[in-house]
Amino acid sequence: MQAVIVVSLTEDAVIEDSSRARDHLANERTFLAWVRTSVAIVVFGFAIGRFAIAMRQLATFQGHVWKTTGLSVWMGMSSILAGVVMVVAGLMRYRKTRAQLDQGKFEPAGFIVDLVTILTVLFGLALAGYLIYVERSFS
Repeated sequence: MQAVIVVSLTEDAVIEDSSRARDHLANERTFLAWVRTSVAIVVFGFAIGRFAIAMRQLATFQGHVWKTTGLSVWMGMSSILAGVVMVVAGLMRYRKTRAQLDQGKFEPAGFIVDLVTILTVLFGLALAGYLIYVERSFS
């Protein structure tokens, strides 16, 4: 049984299907989750980029000269760009889902979820490898 809500905005009554409203609100919450995740990835990228400065200071305290920033600046920039791309992908997914809901049909995300998962795993493995490399260079 579907609930029907009658909202009187003017003298004419507007009938709204509550499940449609719920679906659109869920779509908006999902988009906001994409935004939160993207912001976290951008901030994480900034922290990775700043890692080079901390490593350079550590090397100075240990009496080593470390002129290069290593890969951390490039990895940080990659993370920042990934966060930007992710928020754009989230917006595109939001708009596509909104249009599908308005048409009364919905197709779950397929490729975009797989792509985000694969890229996250690859980036995580690259970061782990870089940290192992940096740790061994200071040993």
